[in-house]
Amino acid sequence: MRITKEYNERKNEILDAAERLFRLNGYDKCTINDILKEVSIAKGTFYHYFKSKEEVLDGIVLRYKDMVVNRANEILKIDDIRPEEKLMGAFMSMSIINQIDGDMLDDMHKIENALLHQKMLNQIVIAMAPILVKIIEEGTEKAGWNCRYPLQYMQIFLASSLSLTDEGIFELDDDSQMKVMAALISMLEKMLDVPEDSFMRLFMQNQG
Repeated sequence: MRITKEYNERKNEILDAAERLFRLNGYDKCTINDILKEVSIAKGTFYHYFKSKEEVLDGIVLRYKDMVVNRANEILKIDDIRPEEKLMGAFMSMSIINQIDGDMLDDMHKIENALLHQKMLNQIVIAMAPILVKIIEEGTEKAGWNCRYPLQYMQIFLASSLSLTDEGIFELDDDSQMKVMAALISMLEKMLDVPEDSFMRLFMQNQG
């Protein structure tokens, strides 16, 4: 058991160091030797944990994805809330802003970190869509939702909402951001064939 703990601790040290270097210098400019110096380990030790620099990047992305998925799964387990509240809660759980300091968020949005950014969005869409489908199935059963292509609709909604609300991609003022959110929520209501403003009221309550 102790060996497993030491293995995970060392692996996380490498991921932490690589993430700092990727953010500060950009993924492309950072080398495996830079990571070795940052953690003070030999090259053989590095390759014991990771096959390549890209695998390190994948490990960093996996940690953020797991954080989002775990929060969404906790919401999925709640039995005493309406499907509308559950779906909105799952969407809100995807925000990682509160888990990342401002400087780090700015670094992630740098052009040299586009690959990290792209991989993170990609993995969140892939992981979250099936979770949202489960909520849609519950909403269909309990609230009469009608969604013809649940998985595909959720993939489209996630990809568009994560991109359009990402300040590193689109620089929008407060008014424009609210209009984008209103349009996205209106699109969601049409996808689920529910009455207008079914989700907008919940969104406004969460904002308040």
